[in-house]
Amino acid sequence: MKTMTCKQLGGVCDLAFSAETFEEIVTQSKIHGMQMFQLQDPQHMAAMAKVQALMANPQAMQEFMDAKRAEFDALP
Repeated sequence: MKTMTCKQLGGVCDLAFSAETFEEIVTQSKIHGMQMFQLQDPQHMAAMAKVQALMANPQAMQEFMDAKRAEFDALP
């Protein structure tokens, strides 16, 4: 089991997500993001805007995801 925080995934808080795979971590992060969107948390909304800007550029988004996957894979 590996753990990454919201902050490590481009967010702003220290909420930890634990899973066996990077895909599971991403799913947990998305759920957290939806919760923060519903609450209209200003800090999370700003972080989500940055990720949305990345999504406009598929190559940049792929590089971002590859970097986060590599960080996950390097965890003990």
